[in-house]
Amino acid sequence: MNVKGGAVLVNPHKIIITKYDPQYAEQTVRMWRDSKEQAIGQKEIHSFDNHIYFLNQILSEEFQIDLALMDGKVVGMIAFTKMEISQLYIHIDYQGMGIGQTLLDRAKAHSSGRITLFTFEVNEKAHRFYEKHGFKIIGRGYENEENLPDRQYEWVSKDIS
Repeated sequence: MNVKGGAVLVNPHKIIITKYDPQYAEQTVRMWRDSKEQAIGQKEIHSFDNHIYFLNQILSEEFQIDLALMDGKVVGMIAFTKMEISQLYIHIDYQGMGIGQTLLDRAKAHSSGRITLFTFEVNEKAHRFYEKHGFKIIGRGYENEENLPDRQYEWVSKDIS
């Protein structure tokens, strides 16, 4: 991994990790919606324009958002705080390349030592990914607009556990 001008390069794929910029809003939302639809098997409930508004006006105000770019194309995104991951999506054509792990590692590095997140019960890939990276299930419910069963996960740094 190389650092260049504040951005992180994930080699050998020439993927750059950088802070979110609204110029990438449409690409980010398109990637996010496609990835989510594949993961949960249902269409996004909000319009594309509402999703752009949510990204630019709400999510970006409450969370740090980092993007993974490859040749100027958004291939992944994460939205996080010191205590929580709100969103982590990787473009369906770029999964399994280490992009998710790189974004997750950034959130862990900026965390308080503890991170929680929710993922849909039907998203088996996400369960395997988070459990592989040290997250444990701490709850189950329906804490989402889609009204789908979900799991709450928590990661605790070895430094504080």
